[in-house]
Amino acid sequence: MAEHVVVIGAGVYGAAVTAALTRRGAHVTVVDAAVPAGGTSGATFSWTNSCGKQPRPYHDLSVAGMAAHRRLAAEVPLSDWYHEGGNLEWADDEAGRAKLRRKVEGVLDYGYEARWLTRAQALRLEPDMNPAELPDDGIAYFPQEGWIEPTRLIGHLLSTAVVAGAELVRHDAVTGLEVADGLVRSVHLVSGRKIVTDAVVNCAGPGTDRIAGLAGLALPMRNTRGVLVYTSPAAVAVSRVVHAPGVHLRPDGGGRLLLHTHEIDGAAHLDDSGEISVDQPAVDRVLAAGRALYPGLRDVVVESVRVGERPIPGDGLPVLGRVVDLPNFHFAVSHSGATLSVHAGDLVAAEALGENRDDALAAFRFERF
Repeated sequence: MAEHVVVIGAGVYGAAVTAALTRRGAHVTVVDAAVPAGGTSGATFSWTNSCGKQPRPYHDLSVAGMAAHRRLAAEVPLSDWYHEGGNLEWADDEAGRAKLRRKVEGVLDYGYEARWLTRAQALRLEPDMNPAELPDDGIAYFPQEGWIEPTRLIGHLLSTAVVAGAELVRHDAVTGLEVADGLVRSVHLVSGRKIVTDAVVNCAGPGTDRIAGLAGLALPMRNTRGVLVYTSPAAVAVSRVVHAPGVHLRPDGGGRLLLHTHEIDGAAHLDDSGEISVDQPAVDRVLAAGRALYPGLRDVVVESVRVGERPIPGDGLPVLGRVVDLPNFHFAVSHSGATLSVHAGDLVAAEALGENRDDALAAFRFERF
């Protein structure tokens, strides 16, 4: 069993892996170049789902991830980061409706809960929606889906781990990995600190490929940016995730809403100062679409716009678990970290401590590249 494990990255995966390792009795040092939840995990739509995910092992892993969130929330008194309100989705053209029908048929074949609603039924779930924005029928409802508040979840996982003895290192980026005799022997930080270790778990999100490169491994990544628009508080009843044709939205605490649509992701770009900015007309469009769907939002303003970098391995599927040729180096990276983190983090932690989780992780090994 690995007695000391270094976890690189303190987002949802890093926090989940750290908590699972600590729970199993390992000594853990989790290091982050910035602060916990300061990267992708702090700028994500964080929709928990397995809605149309392919192939089947990815779907099954996501369903298990949703169940793990449910269990954790039930175990922790006053937990407030997990919200299972369901997801509503519809389309406004025949191509979109056909695609949605195929998705619903596919998940039903897998035993995933989904059903069709009429406009009246959808309005009973979300009474503040504008009826004129809804079709007569053909509204898909996935009742077990929801969202998490990642920063609150990360806070719980890391505080639990630190109380149990884990060390959290902030603002200290990894600059090197010492590899000798087929194993990672130590982790080197920008501060000059050298951490001798028995195992490493790479949870570096969009930077996972850089960390892998330090170990002599080539991981293809195709990261993308996501633009998220956060509103001021509004006295509007929004209880679940909504995927409407012109806007995706969910609650975000304190009466605020989080708005997104893939159509505005391309509006994020580097400005002359090297900072990422978002074209204002794109923000205005998604806010207008939100107001059209929920007329009670007419007086809200945009409080903030965040741009997250989605960590996406080259084939779109997660990369999880140990590396055959470097057996004490482990991955935990995927686009769907909000859904998978608690469950997949536990599987990866188990492997880092010498257990075999090939039954669940075989489809997600690094060696497929």
